[in-house]
Amino acid sequence: MSSQPPNTPVNRAPVNPLPAAVVALVLIIIAIEAVFSLGARGILGGPEAIGWRLEAIQSYAFSSEIFWWMQESGRWLPEHLLRFVSYPFVHGAFSHALFVCVFVLAMGKMVGEVMGDLAMVIIFMLSGAGGALGYALLVSGGQPLIGGFPAVYGLIGAFTFLLWRSLASVGAQQSRAFSLIAFLMGAQLLFGLLFGGQKDWVADLAGFATGFGLSFFLAPGGWARIRNRIRHD
Repeated sequence: MSSQPPNTPVNRAPVNPLPAAVVALVLIIIAIEAVFSLGARGILGGPEAIGWRLEAIQSYAFSSEIFWWMQESGRWLPEHLLRFVSYPFVHGAFSHALFVCVFVLAMGKMVGEVMGDLAMVIIFMLSGAGGALGYALLVSGGQPLIGGFPAVYGLIGAFTFLLWRSLASVGAQQSRAFSLIAFLMGAQLLFGLLFGGQKDWVADLAGFATGFGLSFFLAPGGWARIRNRIRHD
């Protein structure tokens, strides 16, 4: 029997706690960006720290040219394969990293609460890799790819999958689930037409597709549904 008097208000946190993996991802991105920003201002590392961001881009950004060189030469070097998963943590500026963190907090929270921390991290990392692969295959001679947006779009893809499945369960129109990605890609393309820009939207779209596809396996009950469908077919 509860010892708490009736009608006693229950203390609840005003905001639901963030999944630990979301917090960890954001802290990693912020820590890396803090090192670059403090180094560029001469606060950390001395004079040579000014070039830390450029050195990181040279070492960890994804490059289509390096990818095709590895494919043609057959030399899949670990330090270049690392670029598939390292580039989402290297950003061009503080504002770039900040926007990525905002999206990771929002999308990562929604995906992590449903799918779990491990699944959320897998989607983030593999969507980044999928975005890089799509960029290499579809954009020839593009600029090096940096920043976490392709991985973030993977989380958007996972969120879209959850919404798509939820709409199906209530008999609603499932195409409504794609409203967010349609708006984001439309805004990005419009911005590129008005102000010019790189073709990294290709990596974002490939990241979205990767995250959406992975969700068939990683969402709760997803693998069981696939297995049952295979058995019935």
